[in-house]
Amino acid sequence: MEKKRALVTGASSGIGREFALQLAAQGYTVVGVARREDRLKELLAVLPGDGHNYLVADLGSQAGVQSVTDAMQGERVNLLINNAGLSVLEPFYESSLSTQQNILTVNCESLMKLAHAFLRQSERGDALINLSSIVAYLPTPAQPMYSASKAFIASFSECLWEEHRARGVYVMGLCPGITQTEFIANATGGDSDGQTLPQSMTQTTGEVVAEALKALVARKKAIIVTGWKNRMMMLMPRLLTRHRLLKVLAVIGDPDNAMTNK
Repeated sequence: MEKKRALVTGASSGIGREFALQLAAQGYTVVGVARREDRLKELLAVLPGDGHNYLVADLGSQAGVQSVTDAMQGERVNLLINNAGLSVLEPFYESSLSTQQNILTVNCESLMKLAHAFLRQSERGDALINLSSIVAYLPTPAQPMYSASKAFIASFSECLWEEHRARGVYVMGLCPGITQTEFIANATGGDSDGQTLPQSMTQTTGEVVAEALKALVARKKAIIVTGWKNRMMMLMPRLLTRHRLLKVLAVIGDPDNAMTNK
């Protein structure tokens, strides 16, 4: 029986790296995609099984996206993990326009292009997992472009889930909450590591990926929110007016209050 092949973007760290590890442990042949070759080589060295590979690509560039789509056309992929994404924790109007455009490019445009390439070559039994976030439903004013991009991913995934059900191709919009990764450090330029965020609400990457892969087997829902506490938070839009919700999330997500070490 031929081994299934999974391609994971943003595989050098965090949730992407954990996906690569758990998928390899389940018998998948993994192709890791990221910008940092040293991290990818380190990942390949610890993946169980054989036949794994990596591709160095910057998904903020057309050339990087094209190299990944070419790889999928060269050898069929059974599972695509559209995980690569980024954010910045600084006021939108103070941030450079190019920085904000790069968030939009990586989080939305590149994800869309890779999804399109994958679905054109997919067959019954294959699956696509797009990394969204609970901020898709709980917009955080401290990260306007990130929140908006994750809302796009969630809606996009729901539509693709319905579109491809008859084909037997499963599409998931994965919505984790606070997760133990390098995300905060990267978003703040190293000013914070996220340790001031509520640890009771924080999941490990292992927990997030384990839930996602369990849902992948079930193939029942378009949107998967990981962690029961995050699922409880999803009640907030039903209990609060939009105005009140934004005021609460402005405080919770304020970098000066919640996301910096003092």
